[in-house]
Amino acid sequence: MRGRPAIYDDKDVLKKAQKVFWTKGYTATSLEDILTAMGMGSGSFYNAFKGGKKELFRKAIQQRREAFREFETALNQSDAPMELIRDFFRSMARADRETHLQGCIIVNTVVEMASLDKDLEEEAVTILKEVEQLYTKAIRRAQKNGTMQNQTDPVILGRYLVTLWNGLNVTRRMYPDNKILLKQIEMQLEILR
Repeated sequence: MRGRPAIYDDKDVLKKAQKVFWTKGYTATSLEDILTAMGMGSGSFYNAFKGGKKELFRKAIQQRREAFREFETALNQSDAPMELIRDFFRSMARADRETHLQGCIIVNTVVEMASLDKDLEEEAVTILKEVEQLYTKAIRRAQKNGTMQNQTDPVILGRYLVTLWNGLNVTRRMYPDNKILLKQIEMQLEILR
């Protein structure tokens, strides 16, 4: 007779853990915080996550990577990829105050892990570089098909968009006001014309 399926395969459970990490950061998140959020006991947790908190955190940031990959698929299938990118940034200005104060889990990880855990820092940096590459690819396509007038090197523009993303995730903590944020975003997105 088989036991019940492993709880760590449940994306909903991983999202609960991700939310805790996103809100508190890796270092400040205790095992108790994780267990409470996931509804698990410590024995089940360590049975499911042999690598403990670090393994769980890796899985949590991989969920964000999956979301970016879904965005990449949408960009690749779109006739208007620049509009999708603009909408992606504009969506920040529709978030609630709590989301503004959380920022981006990937950006947060790069900053938090800079002097704490090289492996986790590198994983987060890799995800941001993948996002940069998907921007670069979409910009290159838009320039070639004439839907984008700005002919600046797509690599530079892709990096600019990641810089914008990183900066906005700090700024929205400083000014968690959607009207202010939208004005900032629209001003910065002018470069994509």
